[in-house]
Amino acid sequence: MKPFFLILFLLASFYVKSQSSLNITVLDSITREPLIGATALLLSNGQGSIADLNGNIQLKDIPNGEQTIRISFVGYNALEIKRIFPIKEKSLMLLLSSSTNEIEEITISVTRTNSRLENSSLKVEVLGNDDMNEENTIKPGNVTSLLGDVSGIQLQQSSAVSGNTNVRIQGLEGKYTQILRDGLPLYEGFSGGFGIMQVPPLDLKQIEIIKGSASTLYGGGAISGIINFVSKTPLNEPEGIITLNQSTLTETNINGYYSKKTGKIGTTLFSGVTRQNAVDVNKDGFSDVPELYSMIIHPRMFYYFNENSTLALGLSTIFENRKGGDMEVLKNLSDSMHSYFEENNSKRYTGDFNYNHKTQNKNSLNLKGSVSLFDLISSSNSQWFGAKQINSYGEASYLIPRDKNDFIFGFNYWGDQFIPHKADTLKFSGYTNNCMGSFVQNTFKWNDKWFVDAGLRVDYHNKYGFFVLPRLAGLYKINKSWYSRIGVAMGFKTPEILSSGIREVNPYLILPFSVDIKSESSVGANIELNYTAQIANKITLLVNQAFFYTQIESPIIISSDSTGYFSYSNATKPIITKGSDTYIRASVENWELYLGYTFTQAEQTYNPEQKYITYTPRHRAAATLVYEIENKWRFGFEGSYNGSQYRDDGRKQKIMFFWQL
Repeated sequence: MKPFFLILFLLASFYVKSQSSLNITVLDSITREPLIGATALLLSNGQGSIADLNGNIQLKDIPNGEQTIRISFVGYNALEIKRIFPIKEKSLMLLLSSSTNEIEEITISVTRTNSRLENSSLKVEVLGNDDMNEENTIKPGNVTSLLGDVSGIQLQQSSAVSGNTNVRIQGLEGKYTQILRDGLPLYEGFSGGFGIMQVPPLDLKQIEIIKGSASTLYGGGAISGIINFVSKTPLNEPEGIITLNQSTLTETNINGYYSKKTGKIGTTLFSGVTRQNAVDVNKDGFSDVPELYSMIIHPRMFYYFNENSTLALGLSTIFENRKGGDMEVLKNLSDSMHSYFEENNSKRYTGDFNYNHKTQNKNSLNLKGSVSLFDLISSSNSQWFGAKQINSYGEASYLIPRDKNDFIFGFNYWGDQFIPHKADTLKFSGYTNNCMGSFVQNTFKWNDKWFVDAGLRVDYHNKYGFFVLPRLAGLYKINKSWYSRIGVAMGFKTPEILSSGIREVNPYLILPFSVDIKSESSVGANIELNYTAQIANKITLLVNQAFFYTQIESPIIISSDSTGYFSYSNATKPIITKGSDTYIRASVENWELYLGYTFTQAEQTYNPEQKYITYTPRHRAAATLVYEIENKWRFGFEGSYNGSQYRDDGRKQKIMFFWQL
């Protein structure tokens, strides 16, 4: 027996000696920061390990002989090293460089600092060029369905007949969301009608979304957030795209985009036509999808004085006709039993400019402005109403970027003129609003981990006086896998006699504002935690968990009296919305999975009979599974869940599920 145990001991000793170990420390090539969660993989047998909080990876039981070890981390170029084991060196320090191919470097313009997305203290979500191209193949007419896929955003149809849709962020009404086009507020008040439904994805480079109070950036109206549509610009190579689309709901789209850059001149041109027949989906005799004809022409010209100075000039023209109601009327078969219809004819003309100049010390001067005319005639079998609104905006800002801080200050002017076509038949008259504002913002970059934004805005409104709006936001990069943001800001919203959210109210029954009406004011806070990682060298994971809170004081409400007339007043108690937003994205080779869940508790505390804000589900969830054959095909299956919500009469609306292939 003793010889047997001796042989067994010698074999075990030989096996142990034939195995080696190695300690690897993985750091960022520039910052020398530990890459927590980086992976090391032995290609010979698939054995691997993950870096700890100090970026250390310990590989054990490495077979003797030549071995190839692959080091990888999400957002970085993978590194392969070869070593012959056993080796004398027991530890290695390896540096990984950032990969621009794996993570697209996105610059955001809505904050005016042109900062990179990952370094912004203010949370900005970006739907990039790939999203625009994909949406152009799904619904080329407008971007409503794309926005509806974003967690925390709800699209509410304010009119089943016209199809008009408002964007609700964090449970608040659409009037609290500010819509921009290239940083210009073109869709304010009455002119906000049908705004997002007239923006085709083919004309856009990206969409920038801020959830939560952002009035400090562009003034009143951004209590729940901002959506900025960024137009395409000319590339070095000519680009031409034509989209022809025909849907099963009889929607026809013909869109075209062309851009070219030659010497100091650049041009872009978008033109599109949409034709939609009225459709009665549920067969109740009334249209669920309106009859629609629209035409959009949007040329832009760019003049490059030199590499530091650029002038952009744009002109946009939109003609649109929407008609819905009784299907017999839409077929020109109206009679005494079939007479109901609603028709909206709108025209929108916009001219804009943007001049940017960079000095030798990297400072930047930006001048931009716009003038927009929106003309709407709304008619039905029982009434006719028409009005136009002229919006004007001008801004001058100066950016001073430095290594440790980015400082920006500026001034802007906003004007709004509302002109009814038949003012003598209305209870309220036309109006002119003007607002002058100044703003200052400083981004402190204390180190590679801490970024803090402090901003202040002071506005003066010709009717409602001064508004002082501070904002504070912070970004903390715990490590390459974990980072967190927090922000708090104040906002305001001036009264509007005809906003896009009250289209169903007869304008001839609306009384003028009382002398004691005042603006709404708000305070909002947001906090989020993010995690990114690459698991087993195959799975890329992103998890975002956000929490939000907004309180609006003196909310403006509309109510009717015993005579049937409607009037505005300030409620004595606030609107309060709070909740959470969860987003998960995972990718494995050619598969991608997106999961989103939003919990919203939106309360109008001034109304004891109907405590909850109507048409705001407490629970919303969405899931999308995508499989892509690179550069060839892309298949997707998506579903959504809307929890119960309250109607205006206090009743609960049923839970809704939606699936789409």
